[in-house]
Amino acid sequence: MNKRWPTAIAAVGVAWYASDSLRHRREQEDGYRLRGEELDVGSGGFLRATEAITSAPISYGNDIDLLVNGDRIFPAMIETIAGAQLSVNLLTYIYWSGEIARTIAGALCERAKAGVEVNVLLDAVGSAKMDRGLIDKMDESGVTFAYFRPPKPYALRRVNNRTHRKLLIADGTVGMTGGVGIADEWTGDAQDPEHWRDTHVRVRGPVVRGLQGAFAENWLEATGDVLVGPAYLPEIEPLDGGGAMQVVRSSATVGDTNIEALYFLAIACAQRSLHLTSAYFAPRPAFAEALTDAAERGVDVRVLVPGPHHDKHVVRQAGRASYKELLEAGVRMFEYQATMLHSKTLSIDGIWSSVGSVNFDNRSFQLNDESTLCVCSERFAGALDDQFARDVEHAEEIEPDRWRRRGSRERATEALLKLVRREL
Repeated sequence: MNKRWPTAIAAVGVAWYASDSLRHRREQEDGYRLRGEELDVGSGGFLRATEAITSAPISYGNDIDLLVNGDRIFPAMIETIAGAQLSVNLLTYIYWSGEIARTIAGALCERAKAGVEVNVLLDAVGSAKMDRGLIDKMDESGVTFAYFRPPKPYALRRVNNRTHRKLLIADGTVGMTGGVGIADEWTGDAQDPEHWRDTHVRVRGPVVRGLQGAFAENWLEATGDVLVGPAYLPEIEPLDGGGAMQVVRSSATVGDTNIEALYFLAIACAQRSLHLTSAYFAPRPAFAEALTDAAERGVDVRVLVPGPHHDKHVVRQAGRASYKELLEAGVRMFEYQATMLHSKTLSIDGIWSSVGSVNFDNRSFQLNDESTLCVCSERFAGALDDQFARDVEHAEEIEPDRWRRRGSRERATEALLKLVRREL
């Protein structure tokens, strides 16, 4: 009788995994369709559509700085913290140890000692390696510290649903977001494999309220605190110039998330160019189809992903399973060679772009809490496109003929990993 238990447990596991697949509708062959007239991503019609399907309000009168790599990101982060007079909210997936971890903690503690309300929220899984001494230092200085969804025996299914958002907001008027984590890997200027390549932004203006909202949502779940009042939500006067912006956020759900709908709409509306940079690229059928459709209708589709210096080679192999389909449709694939590429950016037609924590995989689209800043600005999209071109200079393009000649072992690994792609 006992010998039947392993078989029974395995059967239950398979049944659970199969039934849970119903949550991931786009893992099936069903794709998306764009119903209605074609939209230019720079048009009011497109912006109204993004607002309608994501419930994220369009904001005008904002200023934005593009920050590339730790040598520019961390000084801006420290400056933003140091300039706070009323409140600092920090949310990140990864906060580990090392010099930069101590420096950021020191800046937060200094503001807390000065009477500023400082709130720090870290994902309990992503930041499990954090130096406990830094937490003690924050507690002693008056920082309010919390973990997001610590693993608990009675909530095992939630362990797979993390917050992957990276947010820093000071006084409710200055905000930062992007892909960077707080660890020594992100310091420097991507000069070698020990220093990663990443992208962040700093914004001022009414759009900061969207970043504050993304923080407040996770903070409410973790602590029960509702953040209100002028220290967190002040009146913000629009700045002169600047394009339309919005902060889109999403959480694990049944069906399609806001991020999924946003990305499909943007890709489907691309007319001239699409430059995607993704640290973790393992597209499900619906999104591989969206990229191939864009290439087949004449859009210059270029995708930049990590190469040999990848911190999660399983994800790399799973993503490579989609290369054949993409290459045959005319998508140009590039693998970054210099170091780990951790950026998450999308630029379309030289006018609309997205920078945030979103990767091009099911973990970002369906499993994690994510947020991204969307910007409708030729100036900003041009800066992103220029950086994309510089990154491609350090990348190797995947040639279709060479890819067709890859070994049978690689093909078998890719085929196997496709079966668990939804968890990646």
